[in-house]
Amino acid sequence: MSPRLLGGAAAALLVAALLVYGGSALVRVVQLQEEVEALERDIVTQRARADALARTVERLRTDPAYVEKLAREELGWVREGETVLKFPSQQK
Repeated sequence: MSPRLLGGAAAALLVAALLVYGGSALVRVVQLQEEVEALERDIVTQRARADALARTVERLRTDPAYVEKLAREELGWVREGETVLKFPSQQK
């Protein structure tokens, strides 16, 4: 075999190997970019949730009317002397 033909074959083999490896690497890069974008969206969602919880905690610490509202709604508490009327739920 001539050195020129051997060099051409080696170059073609190298190019083919780079295309195969580079193609799979490119697919992996795209997958990783999609994963990063999904994680960034999740971070935004979690930060919004954390902010909402922080606001709720602050209201619980500083707003007695809010605490009373929650106690009435969630626990069914009433003030002394109040009368509670319970009506059966209407069935549709």
